[in-house]
Amino acid sequence: MCRELNREPIWVATIRLAYTQGWADVDSVIAEANLVSGREDTVVDVLGTMCDRDLLVEAPDFDASGRYLVGPVLRRSAPSPRGIKHLSEHAVHQWARPTSDD
Repeated sequence: MCRELNREPIWVATIRLAYTQGWADVDSVIAEANLVSGREDTVVDVLGTMCDRDLLVEAPDFDASGRYLVGPVLRRSAPSPRGIKHLSEHAVHQWARPTSDD
């Protein structure tokens, strides 16, 4: 986690989205990881690698939606429903950004 910028690794944000929403796409990962614009290619590469490793699978309507679903590897290691709630409650996008005075 890069605390100064409230950013986290792309793969962490993707896993959180996959568990809490059931899917992830480039735009949602960028928002969740709090990335600056222009990082779309990096996110596409990470999502593709995660798909290659069976962490994610392309949604049936992938060509239209660009969404990835939870893959078999993530499904086998999914936390309990309480654990998933904890992931959702502590998401980066819900953290308050420090003011310039901090």
